Amino acid sequence: MVKVTIDGRTVETEAGRTILEVAREMGAYIPTLCYHPKVGAAALCRICAVEVEGARGLITACNTVVQDKMVVRTSTPKVLDARRVIVELLLEDGNHDCLSCEKCGDCELQDAAYRLGISTPGPKDPARLQPLDDSHPMILRDPNKCILCWRCIRGCNDVVVNQVLDMAYRGHRSRVVADSDSALFESTCVGCGECVQLCPTGALTPKKAAHKGRTWDLEKVRTTCPYCGVGCQMDLHVSRPENKVVRVTGAEGAVPNDGMLCIKGRFGYDFPSSPRRLTVPLVKKGDTHVPVSWEEALDFTASRLVAIKKEHGPDAISAVSCARDTNENNYAMMKFMRAVVGTNNIDHCART
Repeated sequence: MVKVTIDGRTVETEAGRTILEVAREMGAYIPTLCYHPKVGAAALCRICAVEVEGARGLITACNTVVQDKMVVRTSTPKVLDARRVIVELLLEDGNHDCLSCEKCGDCELQDAAYRLGISTPGPKDPARLQPLDDSHPMILRDPNKCILCWRCIRGCNDVVVNQVLDMAYRGHRSRVVADSDSALFESTCVGCGECVQLCPTGALTPKKAAHKGRTWDLEKVRTTCPYCGVGCQMDLHVSRPENKVVRVTGAEGAVPNDGMLCIKGRFGYDFPSSPRRLTVPLVKKGDTHVPVSWEEALDFTASRLVAIKKEHGPDAISAVSCARDTNENNYAMMKFMRAVVGTNNIDHCART
């Protein structure tokens, strides 16, 4: 254990922890852009700089381990001035139009600018603006909002290990590319959206969520992904009163997925509000399907199963269960087919 003093408060903490971890645990605000708990410290953006007593200059908090009797100051004029310079340069270098950006209200760069009192982005050079990459049906890439933090790259390469994204070119031409600078949809990207979740700005956004609601207008609902049996935890962002899912994010820190989702879990959320979704039982009468009550539908199904079993035997009947249902309901379906119908012709959509 070591003792460290942060902004005048002394605490005892475990050795090996970083200044950032201890300071945030104590409630101190230290902005970060390149750091994320899943991808770890990078010390690239330098916005987490703090003053450490005895150090020659400002120290990055995200990768500096606390030492016994260390004295840290997180919001001195020198620290705040350095952070303002960094944020102002980032705002000048890109096209950060918060009025139309989908990340407004959930952008870490915007939040840092607000806390530092930076109200207006600096002038932009139109010659440096890059075209949008809207080739992917699920992900919109805006390189003009990219701050080169590497979070998407480290998430793609180190977390989900798809190894699609990387940094290319040099100097002011540096930018994130997919494979050999291909359009995202033409690359080997599998569309998991981990890069979207890790991006601190509006450089990577879910295309289907565009103009469907600001962050503060949406209600966040924790649920379990319905697509397979892994049990990934996810947050539905729901617009009220329409009761419609606008976008989905993985639940950071939750087991078993820690925020990661596959393409189906992250982007396949249209079916609950689909106009093609069945809302009442249908029974085919003649050439058309007619809405009926649940009692009539169940009686009809039971009578047909009994008739088929009597005429052709139980193996003439089969059933396919669904991953979107609960384990209990799937178990009940299996018991019904084996014990009641008398056949082993039972399968599951997630197995195929």
